[in-house]
Amino acid sequence: MERLLRRVQSRLHIHAHRAVLGLLEGEYRSVFHGRSMDFDDLRPYVPGDEVKDIDWKATARHGSPLIKRYIAARQHTIVLVVDTGRDMAALASSGESKRDIAILAAGTVGYLAIRHGDPVALVAGTSEKTEYVAGGLTESHLERLLQRIQADTTLAGGPSGLAAQLAYVSRVFRHRRIVVVVGDDRELTEGEQKLVRRLAAQHEVLWLSIGDADLMREDWAVRDMYDVADGGAVPAFLRENPRLRAAFQRSVVATAERSDELFESLTISSKRLTALDDVVPGIFRLLRAHRHARR
Repeated sequence: MERLLRRVQSRLHIHAHRAVLGLLEGEYRSVFHGRSMDFDDLRPYVPGDEVKDIDWKATARHGSPLIKRYIAARQHTIVLVVDTGRDMAALASSGESKRDIAILAAGTVGYLAIRHGDPVALVAGTSEKTEYVAGGLTESHLERLLQRIQADTTLAGGPSGLAAQLAYVSRVFRHRRIVVVVGDDRELTEGEQKLVRRLAAQHEVLWLSIGDADLMREDWAVRDMYDVADGGAVPAFLRENPRLRAAFQRSVVATAERSDELFESLTISSKRLTALDDVVPGIFRLLRAHRHARR
């Protein structure tokens, strides 16, 4: 069985020459970790670190910037809320599997968390059921979470619907948590919007949505397309209709704008992912936006 966390780590290491992992860790630390006044050690400066943390005397001796590292004062529980309904077994905008993008996104956030001593829990499911896996701090625990997401997200699974998972988090977690939602890129129902407002008041919420495939793409004209909701074929003559193509594009833009307005009104940082290559830079931008939003 392939280790999914290794796939996540490989993707992060591909970007290592651009110091992306260091940037991600810097943003994660600045967003979610307070610090005590207890000095721990020094480490090399990476872009994204606070200038005020530079130890100028040590930097002068060393010849390159060094950052003071302090003992973290707080530990946070990261709750991954992942849609594992059959909508997430469909194709993303890039033509890649939404499930694979969701696993990489959840794995990246989870990996950052456990590297900083924060336990990672999972709430996942469909409109018909919700499953909870308690928080853990090890790579083997994170691997089990990712394997659960992969095994549950299939075309034979139940229909997507985040209301059950959002209601579970709101009902069960009494103390403030960091809730990272990974779901389909669609307009939330009225009931889901009410739950999101409640969650935003109870917890710190970040939102990652995964964009749908454009069934009207010209380079997909020869491919058979099916609606994952009911397995029905999407006729070629509909996909080739220029008026329908234009209407589809307008719908995508309008949905994104309404979602952005909702999240901004609740101070929820959000990011739309469309491909595997979007995940690492997308999470970096999400964390950076969330850091600025909290100021």
